[in-house]
Amino acid sequence: MVTTLQKEEIVEILRSIPDPEIPVISIDELGILRDVVVIDDHVEVVITPTYSGCPAMKQIEEDIIAKLHEHGIDHVTVRMTYQPAWTTDWISDIAKEKLRQYGIAPPGTTQTTLVPLIAESIHCPHCGSVHIEEVSHFSSTACKALYRCLDCKEPFDYFKSI
Repeated sequence: MVTTLQKEEIVEILRSIPDPEIPVISIDELGILRDVVVIDDHVEVVITPTYSGCPAMKQIEEDIIAKLHEHGIDHVTVRMTYQPAWTTDWISDIAKEKLRQYGIAPPGTTQTTLVPLIAESIHCPHCGSVHIEEVSHFSSTACKALYRCLDCKEPFDYFKSI
């Protein structure tokens, strides 16, 4: 049976899937949803992990398949692609604001040249201060670092720029 849903409709369905580690943003807002290919009764969803070995990717794959099954699409393949490599520049501005409101300092923009990546200064998501210190280079996930604000004294995660 050929699916009657168009690519745009399927993408819209997938936009409702939250990131399992940061549920206030979707996999689309995070920039890991890369493409959808529809051929007859088969849908292939292409995703890019935030970093190799990201433990959330299996859950995201399962969520994609379950969500499309809910909408009557039975033949689903999720394909992981690593080229181009994911970058925090793919996180939408709306998602960055959602991260801040959730208490996670969003990444700045990166300079994607041959020189090392340079992040904009980190601001405390609670009070906006730049008087901060890194407590641990790794936080609840490898893509975040743990910081503490020296003004309001609150700890917070920082989504590392890559």
